[in-house]
Amino acid sequence: MRVIGTVGLPGSGKGEVATVADEAGIPVVVMGDVIREACRNRGLDPAEHHGRIAGKLREEEGPDAIAARTVPRIREAIEDADSGAGADANANGDASDADTVLVDGLRSPVELERFREAFGDDFTLVAIRAPFDVRAERLADRGRDAADADVEALRERDERELELGLGEVIEAADVEIDNTGSLSAFRDRVRDLLGVEAAADDAESDDAAADGAASSTDVAADDPADADVVRTDRASRGDGS
Repeated sequence: MRVIGTVGLPGSGKGEVATVADEAGIPVVVMGDVIREACRNRGLDPAEHHGRIAGKLREEEGPDAIAARTVPRIREAIEDADSGAGADANANGDASDADTVLVDGLRSPVELERFREAFGDDFTLVAIRAPFDVRAERLADRGRDAADADVEALRERDERELELGLGEVIEAADVEIDNTGSLSAFRDRVRDLLGVEAAADDAESDDAAADGAASSTDVAADDPADADVVRTDRASRGDGS
């Protein structure tokens, strides 16, 4: 069993990694769901109180509170996969991948430490990297809310994330994926990492999306190397992880 955690700044492509995993039938555990559940348990709207409750949980239960609450969810996903509950057909009609669980949402070194302690060598941290201007353009195109189109708001989000130690977590990654090229190249690299293959209709969808991206931005590229996967050696960096 592999537990793969993802980390990256806003707009880097973590959500796309989760989408690829979900399409392959790989269980995806979202750390933010822990906070949303805590909001609902307190009778609060997660959309309005997400940040405050996240801070409250860390204050009440320790800086690794979100990770600590996520570990049982990961173990449950592993147990479901081992028992066959995770082997249902995925969206493509194929059997799901019962050998991997994806964890979306790492932000701080203490969270990384908790996961490494819980899962040992079965845990792999993947950092998704993309330059600020590329991320800003993607978020503006996504347009979930007005803040997505606000470059200064993105800078502030980056600063908040980095204050939590996100930069340290990115640097501690076992694997890095550079997401500055085409969507299809990025999805292919993610599938390689996850050990899954694209269905024919998925490949066509990726190509269509990449064509659309190429017509609207300058970041799309035909060379798969534009979305390189780089495996890092933490020991050689002397971090002792």
